[in-house]
Amino acid sequence: MPEEGHDRRRVTRLWVTVATVDTAIGWPMTLSAGTALLLCAIAFAVGSLPIIDWLVRGLTQQRLAELGTGNLSVSAAFYHGGTKLGLLAVASEAAKGIGVVLLARSLFADSAPWELIALIALVLGRYTLGGSAGTTNVVWGYITHDWVIALATWVLSGLWFAIVRRRQPARLGVLVLLPLLEALRRPESPATIVAATGLSLLIAAIYQRLPDDLALTPSPPQSNTRPMFHFLRGQDVIGSLNDKPQAAQMGNKAATLAQLRRWGYAVPGGWILPQGSSGRSLVTHLESVESDPWQQPWIVRSSALDEDGAVVSGAGQYESIADVGSAADLIQAIDHCRQSYGQAAAAQYRRDRGLTDQTGLALLVQKQVPGLYSGVAFSRDPVEPGAAVVVEALAGGADQVVSGQVTPEQYRLEVDDAQLSEVSPSDLAQLEAAPAAASENGGTSLDSAANPIPPALIQQVAQLARHLELRYHGIPQDIEWSFDGETLWLLQARPITTLSPIWTRKIAAEVIPGVIRPLTWSINRPLTCGVWGDIFTIVLGDRAAGLDFGNTATLHYSRAYFNATLLGATFRRMGLPPESLEFLTLGSKFSKPPIGSTLQNVPGLLRLLRREWRLLQDFEQDDRQHFAPVLTHLRATPATTLTAPELLTRIDTILQQLQRATYYNILGPLSFALRRSLFKVPETDLDSRDQPEIASLQLVKALARSTREQYPDWVAATSTAVPTKQLLAQLADLPQGQTVLTALDEILERYGYLSEVGTDIAVPTWREDPQPVQTLFAQFLTNPPPEAASSEAAATDSSEDSSAPPTGWRYRQVQARLNLKGRVATVYLTLLAELRWSLLALIDQAIAQNRLQQPEDGFFLTDDELRASVATPAALSSEALQALVAARRSQFELHQAQTTVPFIVYGDEPPPTPLATSPVPPRSGILQGIGASAGQVQGPVRVLTTLQLSEPIAPGTIIVVPYTDAGWGPILAQAAGLVAEVGGKLSHGAIVAREYQIPAVMNIPEATQQFQDGQMVRLDGRAGTVELLTEATAAGSIT
Repeated sequence: MPEEGHDRRRVTRLWVTVATVDTAIGWPMTLSAGTALLLCAIAFAVGSLPIIDWLVRGLTQQRLAELGTGNLSVSAAFYHGGTKLGLLAVASEAAKGIGVVLLARSLFADSAPWELIALIALVLGRYTLGGSAGTTNVVWGYITHDWVIALATWVLSGLWFAIVRRRQPARLGVLVLLPLLEALRRPESPATIVAATGLSLLIAAIYQRLPDDLALTPSPPQSNTRPMFHFLRGQDVIGSLNDKPQAAQMGNKAATLAQLRRWGYAVPGGWILPQGSSGRSLVTHLESVESDPWQQPWIVRSSALDEDGAVVSGAGQYESIADVGSAADLIQAIDHCRQSYGQAAAAQYRRDRGLTDQTGLALLVQKQVPGLYSGVAFSRDPVEPGAAVVVEALAGGADQVVSGQVTPEQYRLEVDDAQLSEVSPSDLAQLEAAPAAASENGGTSLDSAANPIPPALIQQVAQLARHLELRYHGIPQDIEWSFDGETLWLLQARPITTLSPIWTRKIAAEVIPGVIRPLTWSINRPLTCGVWGDIFTIVLGDRAAGLDFGNTATLHYSRAYFNATLLGATFRRMGLPPESLEFLTLGSKFSKPPIGSTLQNVPGLLRLLRREWRLLQDFEQDDRQHFAPVLTHLRATPATTLTAPELLTRIDTILQQLQRATYYNILGPLSFALRRSLFKVPETDLDSRDQPEIASLQLVKALARSTREQYPDWVAATSTAVPTKQLLAQLADLPQGQTVLTALDEILERYGYLSEVGTDIAVPTWREDPQPVQTLFAQFLTNPPPEAASSEAAATDSSEDSSAPPTGWRYRQVQARLNLKGRVATVYLTLLAELRWSLLALIDQAIAQNRLQQPEDGFFLTDDELRASVATPAALSSEALQALVAARRSQFELHQAQTTVPFIVYGDEPPPTPLATSPVPPRSGILQGIGASAGQVQGPVRVLTTLQLSEPIAPGTIIVVPYTDAGWGPILAQAAGLVAEVGGKLSHGAIVAREYQIPAVMNIPEATQQFQDGQMVRLDGRAGTVELLTEATAAGSIT
C-alpha cells in the first residue's frame, strides 16, 4: 500500500540518520567499512526471512498475511496456530537475534555497539520485508548482547506492566530503559549508548505503524493461548464487547453491554477505544479486522466511569455521534466525543454529584442498527412506580427518542414476571406474530393519535425491560432498544437512578411490624440502624467506608421499610452473591457465596465469630454490671414520682442500656439460628420454656389447671360463653378465690412488659391492658387445651420426634443459645416497657402544662420534640405543638386505614397513596409459605389484625394474623392452626405453635386480605401450604 511504503521510507531515513550520527562520533573500526556493511546486509537479510509464515503455512495451511492483522509475528503465530506453533516461532526468531549478535561479536573486537547495529539492521529487515516489529529478535539478541541489562529490563518492565496493566506505557518504558541502562553500564562507550537509543527509536516508530496482534478479538484465539493473550493485551489495546466486562477499562456502558452480550441478549457488536488511545489506532484496527469497515455506518458513544451507574446515570452529558461513514469522520467523531467530557455542563454535573473527574472517557464504537422502530423503556414507571412497564417508541432510530426533540408514542403495560422465568434472552430478540390490537396484550396507548407501532413489538420490549430487571435482581432498568425488522436489539441498559434506593418490607415487617407512630420510630430507628451498622462494620472493616448505615431503615405509609439498595451493596461487599438483593426485594432464595469472596472476608468473619463465641459471657457480664442494677433501680423508683428533669435523666439511662441490649437482641437470634443450622438440630428438639412468650403462657395454663382442680364443680357449671369479666368476678366470690386472682396479677406483674408489639412503645403493655391474659386464663379454665399429643397435629408429627430427649454436645450448644435468646428478650422488652412508662410520665407533665391534651398525643411527636415540649416550652407554642400533633395523627389514621401497602417502594418519595390494591380472595388453590410447626388441620378461618377480640375464638378455628409477637401468645394458644403474613420457623408465633402442637404456616403475603372469616382451609404445617377449599371439597374431607 502507498501509505505503508511511505512509512517504511520514514523508518529508512531514521536508520540513515542514526548511521550518520554514529560516524560523526567515531565508531571503532577495527575492520574495513565493507565488513560493517556486510554485517548489516546479512542481518537485514536474516530479518527479512519469513520463517514464521513458512511454519504456519506448512503446519496449518494458513497464510498469516491473510489472517487478522496480516503481521508475520510471533503473537500472530500463537493466536492463529496455538502454543506449539507459537513456540516454534519464538525459537526461529530467537535464533535470528542471537545469530546476528554472535556474528557481530566475531567480526569486531569492540563489538558492543556493532551488536546493537546488527539488531537495528535485523529489525529493519523484519519490518520492511517480514511484516513485523522484530520484538522477539531484539529480546533474545539483547540477552546475548548483555544479559544483565536484559534481566534488569525484564524485571523492571514486568513489575511496571503488572501494576499499570497498560501495554503502551509498558512498551515505552522498555524502550526508555535500554539506553538508560546502557549509559549506566557503559558510560565510557558513547557509541553503544547512541546505538541503543537508535534501536529504541526505531522500534518505537514501528510500533506506531503496525496494527497490534494482541488486539485481535473478532474470533477467539486458540483456547490454549487465550489466558496469555488476556494478560498480555493489558488495558490500552482496542477492546471488544466480546471481552470480559471490565468497567475500569471499558467504562460502565460498554462493560454493561459486554455482560449483557455474554448473558445472551441481542447487543450489537462493537469496539472499545480506551481513554488515551489514539483514534488512528482504532481506524487501523477496523481496517485490519473488518472486510469492508465503511460499508455500514458506525455510531460513536461515550462510556465513562461516571455514567450508567447505580447512583448517577450521566444521561445526555456526553456526546454520541451517529452516521459515521469514513476513517476521517470516525477520527473527528472520536475527538468530538472526548471533548464533550470537558464541557462546562458535564463538569458541573459531576461537581453537583460529588464525582471525581477522570482523565477522560472510553468510547464505544458500534455498527449502527438500521432501526425501523426504536425507543426506550422503563421496567418501572419512573414517575409513578408500580407494576407497570413504560415503553416509548416511534419509527426510525433510537436517537430521536433520546434527543427529546420528537414526541414518541407511550404505553403502560402489565407483565407477568412468573412467565418470564422460562424465557431466555435469545427468545426476546425474535419477534413473534403480532396480535390484532395492543389492548389485547395489556397495553394502552397514552397518545390519542393513531398508533403505527406493532403491538407485539411493544409487548416484547416490555418483556425485555422486565426480564432485565429480574436479571439484575430486582433493580429497575432503563433501556434503549431498536428493531430492524428481524431482531429486537438492546442498545443500552442502566439502573433507573430516580428509583433508588429500593425499600423493602422483607424482614422489616416482622422486626418492626404494624403501623408506627413518630415517637416509636425516632427511638427504634437509631437503635436498629446503629447496631446493624456496627455488626456490618465488624465484618467489613475499612471496606464499610461510604456505606450510610444510618439510612438502613425508614418509614413509608407509617410502616417500616429496610433499604434494600444499601443492604444489597453491603452484602456484595461481604461476598454474598448478587441474589441477596433479590432475596430482599422478591423473597427469593440465594445461593452460597463463592469461595473467593468468602476467603476475602475471613478476617471480618473471624472477628464476628469471636463475638458470637463470647456472646453468653459478654451478656452475663453486662447483665451483672448494667442491666440488672438499672432494672432494679427502675422498679424501685416509679416514673410517676419523678420531676421532668429526673424523667429526662431516667429516659437517657434507659436509652443507653437499650443501645447495649439491642446488640444482644440482634446478635442473639442470629447466633441461635446459625448454630441450629450448623448443628442440624430440629426446632422440635429444643426446649422453649425460657422464652417469655412460652413461660408466661405456661404459668397461666398451670394456674388454670390448679383452679379447675380446686373448684371442679364451679368450673363444670360455668359456661364457656360467660364473659371474662363476669367469670373473674364469680371466682373472686369463691372461698380463697381472691388468692387465684392475686396469682394471676403476679403473672401480669412479672410479664407485664409484654404487649401486642413488643418493639412498639406506643402499644399498651399487659400491665396496662391485662385483657388478653385474662381471656386466655378463662379459656384455659373452661375449655382447657389437650395435655398430651393427642391432636391430629401431634399424630402427624409423631414419626419425626419419636426418639428419646435429645442430648449431646451439639444439642447443648444450640439450646444454650436459645436460652440466651430468651434472657436477652426479657431484658430488651423490659427496658422498652420501662421506656414507655417513663415517656408516659413525661407526657403527663406536658399535659399538666397544657402543652398536650391526652396521653396518645405524645406518640405523634419525636423523642426530641417531646423532650423540648417539656424542657424548653418557649421553643414551640402550645398551639403549634397541638397543630403538629393533629396533622400527624390525621396522616397516621390515613395510613392505618390502608390495609395493603406495597412490599417494595422505589425512591425516597413514593406516591402519597399506595398504588397496590387489595388482592381478591381466591376461591380455591394452594398458597405456599414456610412450614413452621408440623401437622395438618382443616377448619374455618378467622382473620385477626389486633389482639382486641370482639368475641372468643371458637374451637377448631384457624387464625390468620399479619404478624406475631411475644404478646400474641394468649391468642395463638386458643387457635387450632396459624397462618401469618410474615415470619419464619424462629418467629414468636412459630415457637408458641410448636409448644402447643398447633400447625403453623408463615410468610403468606397479604394473608389477612386473601382470606375471609369463615372460609374453609386445610393447613399443612410441615409442607408450608394452605389449601383453600370449596364447599364440595370441604364436605368431602369431612365425610
